[in-house]
Amino acid sequence: MVIDSTPFFDLPAALVEEVLGQASAAGDLLLKTFRQVKVDKDAYRQGLLSRGIIMHESVLGYPPLPTCCGTDGSYAIERLLTADLAAAAAVAVEGLTPPSEKRHWDQPRHSTFVVPEVHRAETSTILRAIMLGNELVLAVRAPHDLVMLDQTLTLPIIYFNQAVNQAPESRVLRCSGEFLSQCVDYLEAYQTILRSQRSDKNYIALPKYSSRREIGDVLGWPGEYADRGLLTLLLQPGELTSPMPLQQPDQDWHLYAGRLPKETRHRVDEIAKDIINSLQKVQVFYYKPHAWLPALRVEIAQDIALNSYRLGSIVQGLKHQCATPAMLEPYPLYLADRTVKALARALPAFRHVTTQRLSEHYEGDIGEVFFAMHGYRSETGR
Repeated sequence: MVIDSTPFFDLPAALVEEVLGQASAAGDLLLKTFRQVKVDKDAYRQGLLSRGIIMHESVLGYPPLPTCCGTDGSYAIERLLTADLAAAAAVAVEGLTPPSEKRHWDQPRHSTFVVPEVHRAETSTILRAIMLGNELVLAVRAPHDLVMLDQTLTLPIIYFNQAVNQAPESRVLRCSGEFLSQCVDYLEAYQTILRSQRSDKNYIALPKYSSRREIGDVLGWPGEYADRGLLTLLLQPGELTSPMPLQQPDQDWHLYAGRLPKETRHRVDEIAKDIINSLQKVQVFYYKPHAWLPALRVEIAQDIALNSYRLGSIVQGLKHQCATPAMLEPYPLYLADRTVKALARALPAFRHVTTQRLSEHYEGDIGEVFFAMHGYRSETGR
């Protein structure tokens, strides 16, 4: 990671002094929390052991190492004077290959979508859904035993529901047409991942951040302690928590397809019901492969959680892919993350290519082209 050596260059001195003072005060508050965790650490661990929540990876056996890949996606919008330049990409990257594996996935697989759009507030919502949909499609098509998603399993239904409602009302957008034409494929891929019925293919989600507290709420941990943060301190290398049901939201999941075209509405409704049913059965566990890693939050389908062999295969795959302290996540997710982050940095270059193309073929004043293609703001997300 490159650190800017002049982070305060454009800031007034008084503002910098004030922010530094507030940052120091924030450090004092966190110090108090860390000291309290240190005092209560043994009691929290004993609570996990007494309830049988902690187990060692050895109880799951040692299935053969699975072949792995990781998927990730990103989107970016360059806000220009006359239009928006919208781009979305998804990638699937092969992990470290087991020693006995002879198959070879010769290059990262990817899916891209780059179009000019009129100025509309809905663009980012629909573009994000396209990004996620392509990510899920790549995951389902991957010829690997273990497929890792850099997200929570509940994220797609949120973005798909937003896009399903907004795309039919925003047909002027090219991304709306793309989403509406592909939404059934996106949802079928999502359905396959949530069900994970094939015993030779396991799909897992590894969100870096989650506000859910399945374990903390059961054991009565203070509200300021996130499960992942505290379990990083409590779990020993090679330990994991027993799978337990994913914490459900206060409102039921929903995906309203009433605004979709008639030819797809019935199919989407059918898939949506199965997706919602599967989301209510999702299980979650935490696993700490090595001393140098934080605990990994792993979300899985119910069929995987009930099968100790499949669970053992996932644990072995995760441990094999977390091979160096230089990466705080499994190798294929680390590589996929670096790949998609480059999209936002590359978008100005895409804009320059578009501007050059316009300049070469525009019959009027070339100055008009450069005014029209002047970028004011970039919007990115993953």
